[in-house]
Amino acid sequence: MATRLTQRQLLAMKVESLDDGEVQELLEYLSIMESLGRSRVSTSSWEDDTLEFLAEAQENRRARQAFEWEVARRRAERRMAAAPGQRA
Repeated sequence: MATRLTQRQLLAMKVESLDDGEVQELLEYLSIMESLGRSRVSTSSWEDDTLEFLAEAQENRRARQAFEWEVARRRAERRMAAAPGQRA
């Protein structure tokens, strides 16, 4: 029975079949991928801090409260429309 290759084993086999120039290109590509990953991490933490600051701003708290009131008002209107004979 043949055993299945893992992703790492398959990658290792493919790397072994590359010539030196192709290996250099692959290493450069991996370096780019790593630097993009690091920049995403640093950007996302900065964005998280900014979003947290904005979410805590008083005008945003007020806007959330107004939105919640509007949702409650619309729900009440739908309930009243669904049971028209129930109005007092």
